[in-house]
Amino acid sequence: MSSPLAPTRPARLSLALRDSATMLRRNLLHARRYPSLTLNLLLTPIMLLLLFVYIFGDTMSAGIGGGAPDRSVYIAYIVPGLLLMTIGSTTIGTAVSVSNDMTEGIIARFRTMAIHRGSVIIGHVVGSVLQSIVSVVLVGAVGVAIGFRSTDATVLEWLAAFGLLVLFATALTWIAVGMGLVSPNAEAASNNAMPLILLPLLSSAFVPLDAMPGWFRPIAEYQPFTPAIETLRGLLLGTEIGHHGWLAVAWCLGLAVLGYVWSTARFDAEPK
Repeated sequence: MSSPLAPTRPARLSLALRDSATMLRRNLLHARRYPSLTLNLLLTPIMLLLLFVYIFGDTMSAGIGGGAPDRSVYIAYIVPGLLLMTIGSTTIGTAVSVSNDMTEGIIARFRTMAIHRGSVIIGHVVGSVLQSIVSVVLVGAVGVAIGFRSTDATVLEWLAAFGLLVLFATALTWIAVGMGLVSPNAEAASNNAMPLILLPLLSSAFVPLDAMPGWFRPIAEYQPFTPAIETLRGLLLGTEIGHHGWLAVAWCLGLAVLGYVWSTARFDAEPK
């Protein structure tokens, strides 16, 4: 029989939400006070966007469009991939932030306080997803400024594209949290999370799958980024989505569940 002084389930839920909101505010304040890490990670996709468009754009557009060089063709092709690459870059900062919390002693202090145990991780996850979406908006604004247009997409397709970006950011964030928890320091966390920014380079973000060597094409096609990129292109540009839609959702849900189980198990294994 539970103690009469024990909080009821609604009360526990209310406390968990309150503590998670407090941890979210803490993480957002950290991001605002120390913006250098976020800016450094954000500059990578922006620099790649400008580099590929203005240095390789004419050559790449001729190969994609099959006609005369037209830089706008390659801008339309590359922006969806860079949006998802931006999410991968932003979540590296999450891994570093989690590792800092685990190694600098603040978690030990939190454990002595009357706060919901899972609120620390939830604050990191929600804060990272919000930062990822803001970063995507900024990179998308740069894309629009240099010529990206999505004139054929309906309101429903825009909402679906936004939902895919949020789902993808949530999945990668949970994986990044797990990487931060198992890393002994911030440098190791950054190195462990590097696949999140390297995988887009091995996807269809920059060149079509048909242009890749036959032996490498299955690797590029069935990794997490390519289905999400092709689905986003289909939603925004009207290209064929095919089987990429359900693959993208399956990857996102699978990575989110894996990251959640991994992160919570690793966090709960820490001394209480």
